[in-house]
Amino acid sequence: MSGTHRAIAAIKKQLGPKLCIMGHHYQNDAVVRHCDIVGDSLELARRVPDVDAAHIVFCGVYFMGESAALLTRPGQGVHLPDPDADCIMSRMSPAPLARKVLEQLSATGRKVLPLAYVNTTVALKAVVGEYGGAVCTSANAATMLRWALEQSDSVLFLPDKNLGENTANALGLDKSQRHVLRLCSRGLQDPAAPEQARKLLLWPGCCAIHARFKPQDVARMRAAHPGCRIIAHPECRQEVINACDGAGSTSFLIQEAARVAAATPSTPLVIGTENNLVHRLAKRHPDCRILSLGQALCPDMAKVTEEKLLQQLERIVNATAVPLEVPPALLAPARLSLTRMLDACARLP
Repeated sequence: MSGTHRAIAAIKKQLGPKLCIMGHHYQNDAVVRHCDIVGDSLELARRVPDVDAAHIVFCGVYFMGESAALLTRPGQGVHLPDPDADCIMSRMSPAPLARKVLEQLSATGRKVLPLAYVNTTVALKAVVGEYGGAVCTSANAATMLRWALEQSDSVLFLPDKNLGENTANALGLDKSQRHVLRLCSRGLQDPAAPEQARKLLLWPGCCAIHARFKPQDVARMRAAHPGCRIIAHPECRQEVINACDGAGSTSFLIQEAARVAAATPSTPLVIGTENNLVHRLAKRHPDCRILSLGQALCPDMAKVTEEKLLQQLERIVNATAVPLEVPPALLAPARLSLTRMLDACARLP
């Protein structure tokens, strides 16, 4: 056990129930081993309201800390080991541009409901909340897209085009009812384009990590490991998902690894997602050969280290820690976009 590990363990013991360390599955093992709660975006969002600790240390990228801060109660503070751990995708849908696009789409008299992936800034979530929309995660994207389609003329899904397309495929929404928006600094390149009357309007963003996977990677792994099963995260491009044997959220990938390891451990399992999770699953199921579809390490997730976690905990103990603050004007509408998701998922299958 390293000195850093022992120091963190000592502070956790000192603070006791006043502290809760939460972490995303894409964190490295050195960080995850200290977390009290580990999950994907949906699981972590669900768990925050039930946390009683005064100090929540969130090991993940910035937007995840913001989401946690939206769901805390008075007297609780959310702390980030590294506030510079950002998400490229979350910056692909700037709130001012999204507002302009929604204004242009709504000017036609049609009801356009925004559905934002949780991988977005609090400012974007606030715009979504103002326009009656909600957020979603990869685990509940199908449920939330059905929810949005049922109460609107069109749904604006942002910012992940790949997740939107793959979810639409899963729901059986015809491609003729989808359109990828063409954007410029003024909003829509052509506000009068007839394609913008379609049921599903997709923002042209993506996860730079999952977008690295290509159909050739699937073909390469099938050739190298005959009989393997290949699954991937729906942030991957459509052509990749179509070539796989299954696709789903981080939780799905974890559950599928456990299922394959228990039922057919001789079957090689190839997983297309962030490599930290794949490596952890390979360690968890040593009797099953679990492989990554390719190199995919998130540099922002990697900014959170065991040493930075210790430094943040020391600041909490020394009363010098500054909790993450959500601008007051954004708090209510952004929280609404999250609570709409949690409420809808509690009611719908």
